[in-house]
Amino acid sequence: MPDAVETIRAQLLALQDTNYRAFQCRLMPTVDPARVIGVRTPVLRKLAKTLRGTPEGTAFLAALPHHYYEEDNLHGLLLSEEKDYAAAVAGLERFLPFVDNWATCDLISPRAFARRPPELPGQLKAWMASGETYTVRFGLGGLLRWYLDEAFRPEYLMWAWDVCCEEYYVNMMVAWYFSTALAKQPEATLLWLEERRLPRWVHNKTIQKAIESFRVPPETKEHLRALRWRA
Repeated sequence: MPDAVETIRAQLLALQDTNYRAFQCRLMPTVDPARVIGVRTPVLRKLAKTLRGTPEGTAFLAALPHHYYEEDNLHGLLLSEEKDYAAAVAGLERFLPFVDNWATCDLISPRAFARRPPELPGQLKAWMASGETYTVRFGLGGLLRWYLDEAFRPEYLMWAWDVCCEEYYVNMMVAWYFSTALAKQPEATLLWLEERRLPRWVHNKTIQKAIESFRVPPETKEHLRALRWRA
């Protein structure tokens, strides 16, 4: 249904906010500014809800790769509406190879995954082992989003450590994961900083983000300051 795809693109272009476009471009150095329309995320969410389950929405999801950054975000938001686990995984398998920035990656949150089906940790681990920057980041983000509370297992810290690499946007998510784990699972996580198991940059970024967090208690922050890896 190519006409449906063009219609959706026309809708996105009509929703352009040029000031927001300039702001977005500054945040995403990996995205060609020519690919950015400038549509605010709440507006995209509203559009995704109207397209969910329609023939037009189905045609749009099949039309990969997309041209515009907002088309990718709309795609991710449509996948986030998916309640069926198998369908969500299949959709992500098709889409994640085309994700080329942190913002699109981080907005994807399928409803099916919020119920934490038993297959999900293994699937997240498989994505983390893909070697593709934003597929790895998405898998790790899933551990952060769904497995740092009652479903947490200490081995997930090892999974996060194992993806440390030379990719900035992977390592930033690792630091975000460990800093959040310090707030939610301090007993299991603090040892990783005390024993300096993480790479230097990730170690120091984890401490920085934990110190900036309102969820980490002051006494822990003071201890973390003493654990900074100095040159």
